[in-house]
Amino acid sequence: MTDELELLRDWDADTAPLSEAARAKARHRLLNTMAHVQRRPDSAPSRRHALRLATAAVVAVAVTGTAVLMTEDGAGEGDRPDRADRAPGAASPRMGNVSAATVLNGAAAQTGEDEKTVAPRDDQFIYSKRIIKETERKTGEVKTYEDVNWDSVDGSKRSLTMELGRMIWEEPLKKGEGVWPPREWSKLKKLPTDPKKLIPAIVGVGTSSMPLSDFTAHEWFDAYFMLGELLKSPVLPQGLRPAAYEALALVPGVKAIAGVKDSAGRMGVGISFPKSPLGKGRYLIFDAKSYAFLGFRDERTSASGDETYIQLSHVVDWAIVDRLKQLP
Repeated sequence: MTDELELLRDWDADTAPLSEAARAKARHRLLNTMAHVQRRPDSAPSRRHALRLATAAVVAVAVTGTAVLMTEDGAGEGDRPDRADRAPGAASPRMGNVSAATVLNGAAAQTGEDEKTVAPRDDQFIYSKRIIKETERKTGEVKTYEDVNWDSVDGSKRSLTMELGRMIWEEPLKKGEGVWPPREWSKLKKLPTDPKKLIPAIVGVGTSSMPLSDFTAHEWFDAYFMLGELLKSPVLPQGLRPAAYEALALVPGVKAIAGVKDSAGRMGVGISFPKSPLGKGRYLIFDAKSYAFLGFRDERTSASGDETYIQLSHVVDWAIVDRLKQLP
């Protein structure tokens, strides 16, 4: 069960408990907010703060009964790579020779072989460096950012993060607050490494033992979204990353997209969820031959709504360090 849903479940305000249907709608609205949240350059909270702030909003929406359930119209639009991130002369993106499950299970196998055992101390920090290449859709203007982060291992200390070149201090979470993915290493270690158990544990609709056969289309998108967010963590407890890849392979409707380049210009295969309009423009990128994970593709819209940006990103370095701003 995620911290966000624990807040939703426990929030009382002298009202009757939410029904399962209302809770599911609230969760879907929360993910909708997560997927489309826009941060202003002058006072931008980090992505993780945006996820945390979205939680309070969805509680209010659910209690007042005005939650809007997004439809699944427009399926298929998300499985066409844009010109900005397709290689010149690339073949049609629709593939018949490789499936999403083949790519994801191949990535899990490779990760399992190469995975390093990591056991950071609670007082340490996880350092990471991420390259983000952002293309403005209308003009084609490209900007490249080098974002570095220092995340407190146990969440008890301030973390220092960057988002599109802006430095942001993140205060320790207060009691009852949470973000996804969990910031604390101890919470990450509690997540199951069995793919079939990991999915209901992170989606957390009513019970962490909910059978996958009972999942709705909205809950499957929740799984795709939250697994993708989990994989953005530069380092995870042993066994969790391959489990997340295998869990993604179990999501009905995930598609493989050929001819995708990552932020380093490497040719790859994208994994998307075109069945949901919320999944449009979001996918993970893997090497077309080895299935090694390369990076992410996402989209964002400016606060005015006038500009849309295509974002390609990948982690170039990470390490466990003893203090803020320490380099490996």
